[in-house]
Amino acid sequence: MTIDRRNLKVLANFCSAAADAMAFTLMRTAHSAFVKETEDFSCQVVTREGLAFANPRQFGAPWYSGIDYAPLLEMFDDYQDGDICITNDPYSGFVATHSPDIHIWKAVFFEGKIACFVVGHIHNTDVGGAVPASLSRSLGEIEQEGVRIPPVKLVEGGRLNEFVLQMIRANVRLPEQNIGDLHAQIASVNIGERKMQEIVQRFGFDTFVEGVNQILDYAEAQVRQILIKVPDGDYFFADYADEDSVNGKPCRIALTLKVRGDGVVLDYTGSDPQLGSSLNMPTGGRERHPLVMVGLTYVLFTLDNSLLLNAGTLRPARAVLPEGSVVNCDRPAAVGMRSLTCAMTQIVTLGAFAMALPDLMPAASPGGNAIMNVKTTARNGRPIMASIGPVGGGGGGTPFCDGSDGAGGATGFLRNTPIEISEAEVPIRFLRYGLEPDTGAPGRYRGGLSAIMEFEISAPETVVTARNRNRSIMPGWGVNGGRPGIVSQFFKNPGLNVEISLGNTDVVHCGPGDVIRVIGPGAGGYGDPFTRKPDAVLADVRSGAVSTDSAKRDYGVVIRDGKIDEPATAAMRAEPRDANVATITHGIERQAYEAVWSPERYDLLTAFLAAAPVGWRFFLKHRVFDAVEKLSEDTRPVREQMSTLFSQISTRYGL
Repeated sequence: MTIDRRNLKVLANFCSAAADAMAFTLMRTAHSAFVKETEDFSCQVVTREGLAFANPRQFGAPWYSGIDYAPLLEMFDDYQDGDICITNDPYSGFVATHSPDIHIWKAVFFEGKIACFVVGHIHNTDVGGAVPASLSRSLGEIEQEGVRIPPVKLVEGGRLNEFVLQMIRANVRLPEQNIGDLHAQIASVNIGERKMQEIVQRFGFDTFVEGVNQILDYAEAQVRQILIKVPDGDYFFADYADEDSVNGKPCRIALTLKVRGDGVVLDYTGSDPQLGSSLNMPTGGRERHPLVMVGLTYVLFTLDNSLLLNAGTLRPARAVLPEGSVVNCDRPAAVGMRSLTCAMTQIVTLGAFAMALPDLMPAASPGGNAIMNVKTTARNGRPIMASIGPVGGGGGGTPFCDGSDGAGGATGFLRNTPIEISEAEVPIRFLRYGLEPDTGAPGRYRGGLSAIMEFEISAPETVVTARNRNRSIMPGWGVNGGRPGIVSQFFKNPGLNVEISLGNTDVVHCGPGDVIRVIGPGAGGYGDPFTRKPDAVLADVRSGAVSTDSAKRDYGVVIRDGKIDEPATAAMRAEPRDANVATITHGIERQAYEAVWSPERYDLLTAFLAAAPVGWRFFLKHRVFDAVEKLSEDTRPVREQMSTLFSQISTRYGL
C-alpha cells in the first residue's frame, strides 16, 4: 500500500515524537551529568532490518542519525516480546564504537509480529579499565579500555539478567552511577516501545511498514537533489591530529571526495595506518558506517536544513575504508579515542566540500574539544567520578555570519554542565569558566570564541582526564582568506613557578591546591578580515571578544577612546596586500610540516605501509618519519629518497 505524501509526513512526525519521548525520558532519569547535562546519548527507531528512520529532533548526539543496527539485530533469531539486548563491544558488529558507549535495543511487537526496534546508547563516564573515565590515547589495546559486554539479552522473559549487572558492578569505578544510567536506558526503550505500538495501531501494520520504507526513500531523494548541484569531480583534502600516540607523530586523515551526478564516494585511502594508540576507528569497513559519514550528514544539512535525517540520507554515498588503517582497524587495536579521529573525518569532509563549494561551506571546526572528567573523593571518603563538561572552540566562520561562540561545528551538540551542578557533585572550585578573548579566528565572518575553564583541586589523589585533547600544534583552517584558528592550551598551575604546559596530555594527577586551566582550540575564519565591517569590529571590541590590538593588526580597524578612527582605518585598509587568496588558509605550523611531508612523499609512504603486515605498519611509519627527519640536506628527488629509505628499513627488519 502506498501512503500519500501528507500522511507520510504525519507518520514521520509521529515517529520523531516517539524518539523525542525516548530521549527526554533518558535525559530526565539518568544519573550521570554526562547524560543528563552534556547529553552524550542517542535514541533511534529502526526498521526490522536495522535502519534508523526516526531520531530525536532536539536531544542527544546527532552522529547516529543514519545508524544501521543490522549487525547486532542479526545476532539473535529468537526475539520475544519484552526482550532487551545489550552490548558495548566495539568489535561485535561495529555498532558500539568504544567501550563507554553501551547500546541497548528492544523489538516492538504488534499482534505477534515485529514492527520495528527501539534502540539507543549512552556514553558512560567510566567503564573501568586502565585510567579513570576509561579513555586515553596512551592505551594500546582494547582490553585496557574497560569492561566489554558481548551481545546478550539484558532482559529475557521479563527478568533482568543479574549476571550482566554483577559484571558491570565488579569492573567500574562508580557502579551506582552506571547501573542508574542503565535503568534510565531501559525506561527509554520501554517508552519508545509503547509510543511505537500506538503509532502502528493508528496506521495499521502493513501501512506502517510501507510508510517507514517511504520515509527512507524520501530522505534519499532529498539528498540526491542536493548532490546533483555539486560540481562533478575529485576533491582531495587532508588534515592531521597532532599526535598518533603519546609524544608521537602527526596522524593524517586523508579524503578524496568523488562526486558523480547524484552520488558521492568518500575514499579515505591515504589515511594513516592502524595506530598503536587509541585513536583508531572500528568501522569494520562498512561503507556507510556512521562514524565516517557524520561529516557528510553535516554538509548535507548545511545545504538543506529541511533534510530528513535517517539511514536513507546515506544511501547515495559510500565510503572506501582501507583495511588495517586508522579508519578501519583490526582487533585488538584500542579505540577509546575514536571520537577525536571521527572529528577529523568530519573536518576533512567539510574541507573537501569547501574545495567544491567555497562560497557555501564554513571554515574548520576546532577538532579537539576536551571532555573534562574528574576522579576524586569527598571529605567523607566517598568516591566521585564525574564529567564536568566539554571545553572547546566555537564554530567556524560561515559565508553569512560569525561562528557560534564557545561551542560549534563538529561537536556543537555537546551541552555544557553548569558550574553550580559540577561544584555540587565534585569537590572542586571553579575559578573561571567562560569565553576567552581573541580566540575567534579573524575573517569577514570570524570564528567563534573558544571556551576557557579553570578550577582548583581540593582532594589528594585526584585524577583529571581531558579526553580528545588536540589542536595544540596544528590549528584549524580558514576559508576564502579567513585566518586559521588558535591552538589549544592546557596548563597545570598556570602563572606559578611550578607551571606545567601539558600539551595534548589527557591524564593528569593532582593534589589539593593544584589548578587546571584549559582553553579550547579555535575555529577558522571566513573571508578576508580586512573586509569585515568596521562597526562589527567595534562591537566585538566593546563586548570583549576582540582586543584593540587585534582589531588593528588583524582587521585594519583603529579604535581610540572606544570609537573608530576612520582616517587611520581607511589608511590601513588601503595599504597594498596580497591579492592571491587561497580557498583554504592553513597555519604556519602545517605549512612547515607539509614542506617536508608533501603529498608526493605521503603517497609513497602510504603505498609502502599498505604492502606491510598490519601489525608492522605503525612501527614502520615511525621509523620512516625518524629517517626523513635526517634528510634535510639530501637534494635527490623525493621518490629516490624514499625508495632508498624503504629499502634500508625493509632490509633492517627483514621485510
